[in-house]
Amino acid sequence: MFHLNSLTEKFKEVLLAVLPIVAIVIILHLTIAPLETNLLIKFLLGALCIVVGLAIFLLGTDIGITPIGSQLGKGVAKSNKIWVVIVAGLALGFFISIAEPDLHILGKQIAAVTGGVISSNSILLNVSLGIAVMITIGLLRIVFSFPLYKMLTGIYLVIFILSLFTSNEFLSIAFDASGATTGALTVPFMLALALGVSSLKKVGKKSKEDSFGLVGIASSGAIIAVMLMNILGGEREVQGALDVNPNETISILQSFITTIPTISKEIFIALFPILAIFIGYQLFFLKLSKKKLIKILKGVVYVFIGLVLFLVGVNAGFMEVGSVIGYTIASRDNPVYLLLISFVLGLVTILAEPAVYVLTHQIEEVTQGYVKRKIILLALSLGVGTAVLLSMVRILIPNLLLWHMLLPGYMLAIGLMYVIPRMFVGMAFDAGGVASGPMTATFILAFVQGAAQAIEGADVLMDGFGMIAMVAMMPIITLQLLGLIFKLKSRKGGLQKNGNKK
Repeated sequence: MFHLNSLTEKFKEVLLAVLPIVAIVIILHLTIAPLETNLLIKFLLGALCIVVGLAIFLLGTDIGITPIGSQLGKGVAKSNKIWVVIVAGLALGFFISIAEPDLHILGKQIAAVTGGVISSNSILLNVSLGIAVMITIGLLRIVFSFPLYKMLTGIYLVIFILSLFTSNEFLSIAFDASGATTGALTVPFMLALALGVSSLKKVGKKSKEDSFGLVGIASSGAIIAVMLMNILGGEREVQGALDVNPNETISILQSFITTIPTISKEIFIALFPILAIFIGYQLFFLKLSKKKLIKILKGVVYVFIGLVLFLVGVNAGFMEVGSVIGYTIASRDNPVYLLLISFVLGLVTILAEPAVYVLTHQIEEVTQGYVKRKIILLALSLGVGTAVLLSMVRILIPNLLLWHMLLPGYMLAIGLMYVIPRMFVGMAFDAGGVASGPMTATFILAFVQGAAQAIEGADVLMDGFGMIAMVAMMPIITLQLLGLIFKLKSRKGGLQKNGNKK
């Protein structure tokens, strides 16, 4: 009964996340971007699979993946051995990242656009390795109480140096990979792992501060991994194109049936190592009760079923319609429609992400009501809407490159770290993972790439990617600015209080 009630709640959350996208597609279908009937039906069936699959997946994450992360985090902290932290960070970071659905979606998109020159598996393996290394560094930071703002400054200095030797095509992919790796599976696991380690190493406010930041550190590993993949691999000029057919007539059911076996195999291979590590830990160290163990194992089964349904829905029709609509609207030679729809998509997507509501409640609680959640929601939605809008502007203006936007953005973010309350540093960098959720990595990514294919002079590989990077960057700046406002308000309140005393 508990699982049924939880599943109902998750279903409502996901439905609210997907419905705005479905509504926009139907409105566009009836007005300026009509779709072929089979394509529209495939989209609606895909959306249904996404809603059901993501609801089951999120339930499984709550009762299976998150407890595994928390228990393993506590086990790492209790060991008090650096080699255990290093081994656990590398193993858990690699396997949890390679199972992330958003990364699978991005990998397939990269492979499709490059015609297989950059394979999906190479992206999955390299990015997961980068995430594993940075998760290990992040856990060691917690153990040794190294300041987060100093570590992030060093990490982004390394990224800046590597970017000087990275081609523009791979630069877009690198920052998109960063956003895609902080998805629905990795974020809860990382947060639980960080909380498990920090709670046993420290107490009180310091523990809360250190529980934030691991997601932000880990996501930088994806950027560094893809950059090194480009620099060491020697791939400098990679061409990209997207096959967009607005009059697709392939059988509706065939699209779904043919993808199920492949996706099921991929997800099983991805989840098995995580389960094996946990079972080994349970047998030798953890010794959970039979009831708790069965509950966690059920959660893992739910994650498997949910992931398969979700990815089948995405690959069988959902993303395809995003590409077609982006291509159709861009082909109308009226950039106003394209820019307006881009902004609206960003606006409604962030408002509908369930994780955003968790984050806003958390910030309101931590700041004791000084920063209202309505203000945070408004700021985040405007920020992400602007991020998608700027991504489209970048496609429309040939000489405007991704680093022209990311460099000043991250320089601002790094500068703000030194003036805002320390609590907001970890929150802000973790917030990028919240913003770049399932809808961003699927429909909006496909929409932007479809538009890039239609716009003359645009490159699908260089211009079509980079949108997730923009969406992941904006919440960092937004929350840091809110942290600065909170600091100024607190200082002003303190001054007024002292004045009254006098």
